Amino acid sequence: MNLRSGKIETFAEFSQFECLNEFNHHMEQWMAKYKNDFTKGERIGLKRLVRYSAKIPGVSNAKIGTILKAIHEEYNDNGISRSTFKRMISKAKEFGIFTVYETERKNGWQSSNLYVFNRFPLNEPPKQMNQPNETSNLFKTEKDQKNNKRKEEAFELDHTFVSNRVPEPFVELVHYFYSEAKTIEEYWHMAKIIAHGFDFGYEEDLILEVAIDSFRQLIRKIKLTGDVKNPIAYYYGIMKNKFFDLYEQIYCVEVDYSTLLYSALYNT
Repeated sequence: MNLRSGKIETFAEFSQFECLNEFNHHMEQWMAKYKNDFTKGERIGLKRLVRYSAKIPGVSNAKIGTILKAIHEEYNDNGISRSTFKRMISKAKEFGIFTVYETERKNGWQSSNLYVFNRFPLNEPPKQMNQPNETSNLFKTEKDQKNNKRKEEAFELDHTFVSNRVPEPFVELVHYFYSEAKTIEEYWHMAKIIAHGFDFGYEEDLILEVAIDSFRQLIRKIKLTGDVKNPIAYYYGIMKNKFFDLYEQIYCVEVDYSTLLYSALYNT
């Protein structure tokens, strides 16, 4: 399911971080683990993307062209190539550093991608599951994009085709409001991503309970007020708060983020 493009403030509820210092702290941990897996050029691209994710901590919808232009200006026309930046995206997705979502304009044409940085888990970083391909349509012509959209609509699968990785109780609830298999899987996928970020990735029963409760709150909000411009972002925000509260209750962790730096990211 593609998201509707818009201003960065539209995606504020996708943020997994309470403040910029917390985001920086998690980036420090990600880079301590994976810094050497990126080339120097790829680290430059990641560094710039992190800087474009400061307004809403850990969330960016900056265009690749805009990012590359800023890098070229900073390095006196000695920047990095588009292919280098795309390799960085591919690696970062594989490591679980961030999740990429495609966005589209009102006319259905593809817009810039949404990059949502993940929290660094206490155990192993989350493996990305069935992520949308953020580069698959970049060079397609307008005709190709329209043809592909028609094909996707023609072969739309309903809830009876949902992957068996999605628990049946969740499917039974969501399909009354969103019948497409792809949409149901995306809602469950977001629950898994947030759970991994708070070290609850293997607590399937807990994830299911939180996901169902969060979805019910979303539907209640929609039915009572109708004032939910981005339902999936609102759902994401509900789950983030619930897992954050559970994490605090279980681990009682207090961190002074003001003393933490993410220098590992900048030591290129």
